[in-house]
Amino acid sequence: MVGFLLLLLLIPFLLYVAAPQIRKMLSSGVCTSTVQLPGKVAVVTGANTGIGKETAKELAQRGARVYLACRDVQKGELVAREIQTMTGNEQVLVRKLDLSDTKSIRAFAQDFLAEEKHLHILINNAGVMMCPYSKTADGFEMHMGVNHLGHFLLTHLLLQKLKESAPSRIVNLSSLAHHLGRIHFHNLQGEKFYNAGLAYCHSKLANILFTKELARRLKGSGVTAYSVHPGTVQSELVRHSSFMRWIWRLFSFFIKTPQQGAQTSLYCALTEGLEILSGKHFSDCHVALVSAQARNETIARRLWDVSCDLLGLPMD
Repeated sequence: MVGFLLLLLLIPFLLYVAAPQIRKMLSSGVCTSTVQLPGKVAVVTGANTGIGKETAKELAQRGARVYLACRDVQKGELVAREIQTMTGNEQVLVRKLDLSDTKSIRAFAQDFLAEEKHLHILINNAGVMMCPYSKTADGFEMHMGVNHLGHFLLTHLLLQKLKESAPSRIVNLSSLAHHLGRIHFHNLQGEKFYNAGLAYCHSKLANILFTKELARRLKGSGVTAYSVHPGTVQSELVRHSSFMRWIWRLFSFFIKTPQQGAQTSLYCALTEGLEILSGKHFSDCHVALVSAQARNETIARRLWDVSCDLLGLPMD
C-alpha cells in the first residue's frame, strides 16, 4: 500500500520532468521554410490571441505587412504593438472583423480592398468551440456561422484580390475533431437537435470540405488552399466549456504551446513547392488523413451551393 501511494505521488513529478520531451514528441511538425516576405500582404483572422497571434508574429518577422483581423480591436492593438516591438516591423495593422456578423465581414473586406492593392496570404484562423446554443447576427448556428460561413464569405470577398496577387495561398484551420463531424443538411443550424461538442466537429468538417472544393475551383488560378489541424493547443478556444478547461489543465503537459500550434499554418502558407498539394489536409507539417465524409466530393459541392444560398452569393 505504501509503495502504491508513493507511486501515485511520483507520477505527477515524473510527468513534470518529462513534459518538455513529451511535448516535443507530440509536436514534431516544425515549419523550416526560410522564405522572407518583404512586399507581401497577409490577413490573419483571430490574430489577437493564441495560434493566430503566433502566426501573425512570424509573418511579420519575415517582413510581411500583416493585418490582424479581430473582433476585439482594443486587444488587437495591444498585440500589434507587441509584435511591432518584437519584430521591428511597423506594418502590423489591426482591423475590426466580427465573423458572427456578415455586415462586419463585408465592411472589413470593403475597407481592405480599398486600402490594399495585393493579398498574398489569407489565414482563416479564428473560431469558436463548444458554445451553448446560440445564433449569429444573421441567424446561423454559432459554430457553423463563425467557423465555416464567416470564413466562406470572407474568402469569397477577397478572392479576386488573391487571384490578382498570385501566387497566393489560403489556409483554413480545421481540427482532428472533424472525424466526429457530419454535415446534416436538414439540420445545418442545429434547430432540430444540438450538441455543443458535435456542433464544433461539424463546423471543422465543413472547413475541410470548403478547402477541398475551393482548391478544385481555383485550379490554374495561381491561388492554392490548404486545411490544417494545428494539434491540441493551449488557447482561449475552450473558454465556453468548463469541462474542456479542466481537461486542458489536467493534460497540460501534453498540450502544444500556441507557437507550436502555429507551425502547420505557417508551413502551408510559406513552404515552397506545395502548390501541387492544394486542397490537402495537413497536421504536424505533413499531409494527414481525413474522414470518409471529408473526402466526399458530392457533399463538398452541395455544401458550397448551400453556403452560397445562405449568404446570398452567386453559385458560379
